[in-house]
Amino acid sequence: MRGVVFDGARVEVVDDLEIRDPGPGEVLVAIAAAGLCHSDLSVIDGTIPFPPPVVLGHEGAGVVEAVGAGVAHVSPGDHVALSTIANCGACAQCHRGRPTMCRKAIGMPQQPFSRAGRPLYQFAANSAFAERTLVKAVQAVRIPKEIPLTSAALIGCGVVTGVGAALNRARVAYGDSVLVIGTGGIGLNVLQGARIAGATTIVAVDANPEKEAVARQFGATHFLPSAEGVADILPNGADHAFECVGRVELIRQAVDALDRHGQAVLLGVPPATAEASFLVSSLFLDKSILGCRYGSARPQRDFALYADLYLAGRLLLDELVTRTYPVEEFAVAREDAEAGRVARGVLVF
Repeated sequence: MRGVVFDGARVEVVDDLEIRDPGPGEVLVAIAAAGLCHSDLSVIDGTIPFPPPVVLGHEGAGVVEAVGAGVAHVSPGDHVALSTIANCGACAQCHRGRPTMCRKAIGMPQQPFSRAGRPLYQFAANSAFAERTLVKAVQAVRIPKEIPLTSAALIGCGVVTGVGAALNRARVAYGDSVLVIGTGGIGLNVLQGARIAGATTIVAVDANPEKEAVARQFGATHFLPSAEGVADILPNGADHAFECVGRVELIRQAVDALDRHGQAVLLGVPPATAEASFLVSSLFLDKSILGCRYGSARPQRDFALYADLYLAGRLLLDELVTRTYPVEEFAVAREDAEAGRVARGVLVF
């Protein structure tokens, strides 16, 4: 079968991948569509260390092809969006409703794929850039069949991370003010999460002026080319500031832009050894700096919520899909993503 493989030096689209059958508690999914997220590019450029060879992709949706023993919530033929959180369901964090903090779901890559007899790693417990992938049952979330799979795929990373950061981690409230630095796939979803939560002033910052129209479509009330003008709009500062690029100087700008009792939420991914600085004294007015993994999500609950919001016309999905690419055109999709020409490019099989 076809898939996108990174061997540690280069990326290629191959047609000789193999995948094992599902075991107990596992689901085999035929992938229909998968979004190209910057996390995939970060594996290629080394920003996110990951052992090669690896089948890339982590933002996918498709059709259940087979299930292992004990799987009851999905059946062959069901449409599913895939989560990257292969949590155990039995530890203290899982029982606190924090599956993203499950230690079984971090840093334990599996090898369900093989090529010419050699095992390949699975990226983010997912590997959606393959015609078929194998996930734990908890990662397969059934979605209504009326949602296009090219749109549903984006629920699995960009939407759950961005909207979830606003709703779950920051808990943006009605009437709050929000600053979003960076309006790529994650930033756009933070914008719409803030809009859904009822924020009244939502300031988007992006150096690319061509992104203003789509930022406003997703919820921005103001658009700026840099953070320098934020104080003119929010003279007291922002209740919430989200850094969605992954640059330490922008993290500092997010912290500096906060109002009293404000919180900066870090979503962009800088290099693993990057260090950021801030004035310690600036935090004593009850300000906070928050990390956020995967929108602090509970995927079985949140994916269904976002599907319902989409069907109700309150959450935008189709508008995120700037362009679709046959998987064989991965190189073109990668070039467009790196150049910032697309909000989200989606590979299709």
